[in-house]
Amino acid sequence: MKGFISKHLSTACLASGLSLLVGCDCYRNIVDPCYPQRYEYASEREVNACQAPQVNNGHVLDQTVWNYHFKPGTDRLTPGGLEHLACLARRRPCPDSVVFLQTAQDIAYDPAAPEKFSEQRNALDGKRIQAVQNYLTVSTAGRHLSFEVVVHDPSNVGMAATQAGISILKMNNGAQGVLPTSAGAGAANVSGGAGATSGTGGH
Repeated sequence: MKGFISKHLSTACLASGLSLLVGCDCYRNIVDPCYPQRYEYASEREVNACQAPQVNNGHVLDQTVWNYHFKPGTDRLTPGGLEHLACLARRRPCPDSVVFLQTAQDIAYDPAAPEKFSEQRNALDGKRIQAVQNYLTVSTAGRHLSFEVVVHDPSNVGMAATQAGISILKMNNGAQGVLPTSAGAGAANVSGGAGATSGTGGH
């Protein structure tokens, strides 16, 4: 009799274990055990993918040597241009080896000889490339760095002072704040001395 009972108990335990395993497998087939992490990760990747072009454009503009970094019509770097290049060369953890140069737009245009404009601009671009290369080579001597200078033609970034002032005024005028009207610890902290006085009178 004892052997019969123990045999049936073993069979029942084995059957229940199999049912648990089958039930777990069915659960994983019906629901997503990685919710919501899987979908949060996908959403984060989509948002970052949209921001990537903006980040890259900002980095390119930050790496750009502009016309105002040279004395007008020449390849001589101004003190501000030298400081800008020195900053690019000291970037951490390592500087970006690609530096961009705004094509020369500070050349006088002669309507009688339009073909000379492009020739003079190309010649000045070449001289400015060499000037940038020379300074970067000297400022990074001993660090075994090499830089590539790429010419491009971006529009000047920034905002006029009038537009910036109007934007700041609108931002300040649109800011609103309301103190809490209900009594309590938060109201006493926000209202300062008045809240402390009213609290004392209540006692």
